[in-house]
Amino acid sequence: MGQHDTQQVCLNGHQITDNYHRSPEFRRKFCSKCGAETIYKCPNCNHEILGDYHVENVVSIGFPTPIPTHCENCGSSFPWTAAKAKLASKLAESIKIDYFHHVEQICSRFHLVAKQIKARHDDRETLHINDEYDVQDLLHSLLHIYFDDIRPEEWTPSYAGGCSRVDFLLKDERIIIEVKKTRQKLKAKDIGEELIIDSQRYRVHPDCEKLLCFVYDPEGWISNPRGLENDLNKKEDDFEIKVLIVPKWH
Repeated sequence: MGQHDTQQVCLNGHQITDNYHRSPEFRRKFCSKCGAETIYKCPNCNHEILGDYHVENVVSIGFPTPIPTHCENCGSSFPWTAAKAKLASKLAESIKIDYFHHVEQICSRFHLVAKQIKARHDDRETLHINDEYDVQDLLHSLLHIYFDDIRPEEWTPSYAGGCSRVDFLLKDERIIIEVKKTRQKLKAKDIGEELIIDSQRYRVHPDCEKLLCFVYDPEGWISNPRGLENDLNKKEDDFEIKVLIVPKWH
C-alpha cells in the first residue's frame, strides 16, 4: 500500500508542494505568490502536514492535495485558517445588500413621487400630502419596492416612564423609520427636540440597529436642513441614526 508525503504551505494558505520529501527541489522558504513564510509542520505539535498519497509504481493524475484547516494530530487550527475566514467575512460584507441605503433612496426621492402623483390623467382623484399620515401612507407603499415584512406602528419598550409606537419597523433588516412632516408649529427646533427623544427611545428597541428619521418639509419651514442633519446624525458600533430632510431648499 502507499503512504502520505508531507505538504508545505505558506502562512497565508498557498500550497507550495504536497511532495515535500519526494520532490525537495520544489521546497521554498517563502511563498512566490504573497511572500509569506512557509511551514510543513504544525506550529503547535510539530506534526508534519499531510501531503500527497503515493503508491509505488503508480502514477496518479488528479487534483492537488487539499490544504487542511486544522492539524490532524492535535486539532489546532493552522495560521491560514483564521486569515481565510477573515477574508471570507470581508468578501461577504462587501457584497451584502445595503438595505439602509434603499430606505434612504426611497425617502430622498419621496418629494418627486408626491409631485408626480398629483399629475393624474383627466385630473382624477389622487393622494394629497397634507399631514404625517399621508406621508406614512405613501412611504409605506414605496417601501414595498424593496421590503416584504413592513410593520407599521410597532410598540417600543418603555423609556423615561413612557412608551410609543414607531412608524415603521423593518424587522429582518433591523431598521426603524420615524416619519415627521413639518408645519408652522413644528419647525427645526421642535423637530430636533423630538428626534433626540425618539433616538433614545428607539435605541433600546430589540430589533433596531439603524434609525432613519425622515422629515418631509415641502413648504421649506426648516431654513438650514443640512445643519440640522449634521447635528443629529450619529454612528456608533451598535447603533446608527440618520436624519434625512426632503426636499432641501437651501
